Amino acid sequence: MQRTTIKAWFLIHKWTSLICTVFLLLLCLTGLPLIFAEEIDHLSEPHVEHPQDTAPARNLDDQVSTALAQYPGNVPLFIGWDWEGHTVYVNTGERVDTPPPQMKTALLHASSGDVVPAPQFNEGVMYFLLRLHTDLFVGLPGLLFMGAMGLLFAVAIISGLVLYGPFMRRQRFGTLRTGRSRRLAWLDLHNVIGVVTLGWALVVGLTGAINTIAKPLETAWQSQQLGEFAARYAGQPRPTTLASLDAAVATARAAEPDMRPAFVSFPGTGYSGDHHYGVFMQGNTPLTERMYRPVLIDAVTGELTARPQLPVYMTVLLLSQPLHFGNYGGLPLKILWAILDLLTIVVLISGLYLWFKRGSTEARVTEIERAEKTGGAA
Repeated sequence: MQRTTIKAWFLIHKWTSLICTVFLLLLCLTGLPLIFAEEIDHLSEPHVEHPQDTAPARNLDDQVSTALAQYPGNVPLFIGWDWEGHTVYVNTGERVDTPPPQMKTALLHASSGDVVPAPQFNEGVMYFLLRLHTDLFVGLPGLLFMGAMGLLFAVAIISGLVLYGPFMRRQRFGTLRTGRSRRLAWLDLHNVIGVVTLGWALVVGLTGAINTIAKPLETAWQSQQLGEFAARYAGQPRPTTLASLDAAVATARAAEPDMRPAFVSFPGTGYSGDHHYGVFMQGNTPLTERMYRPVLIDAVTGELTARPQLPVYMTVLLLSQPLHFGNYGGLPLKILWAILDLLTIVVLISGLYLWFKRGSTEARVTEIERAEKTGGAA
């Protein structure tokens, strides 16, 4: 590369790395326990007896009634299934537009309807870490800011590969030149581990950036696709007496016999308009269980209204969310994700060390230029 090109890539790598490093350290440190959030949550929940194969699931309308009895004055917002845990959760709130941090959740045994004592999803250490990881407790501005940091991270990775890739190809993989200077040894450590984590870091950085725009994407979907169905009910008040939820889910099951219900949104929550239950069906495999198919059931008549196909951008969003935390291949993939997370922390710390031990920009560009020509030290 020409000297001016090397200098441009060096400055891009330097400043994108420097701007995002502190926040990436925060993301890596908070993300580590979040990788195992499901396992940690199960440890904190009481054991639930698995029902016999012949035990029927309790009527869903009765499940909702039990949940509302736990929180008098609230209205139902969502009901969902933990198929492995044999439980049903019911999210409630004071209003139909209650935001998640203010929701109250009842966890119920799927067959008996017994209340399962469990912490609220929006309380505790794991929820604190999740909010810190995603939006810094400031909502959408925090989400977009962290998304920008993820994009800067991707640029830093690509610029580092362009800058040091030609030199690294001339070195034996894993070489750490410890006999010359401490800065050189740290540089080799930074580059070697950076290469090892390259693909993973790009995947996690880009999926994280995608996840930060989840709210705008959901809003676009609600206004576009759901807006078409809502327009048919323009001028009609939201129904106060609803058709049977249990019958609505049965109708959705019949419409999508190869899928199972993941969760149901009640009218007014934003996921199914003001006049429908939104029964979100899912597949039965680790991959297809993230590919939801909404089935809209008229909340007054109980009749099936539509089975809209989610737009591509929503499918990409839904698939990127579990991939970000390695939640596709069970515990082995999560362990791999955790190891790569720890290695990325080493890359970030070594990068900070190299910045504090930096020389002038011109001197560093000269070193890189010489290394690319001779295969010597960078």
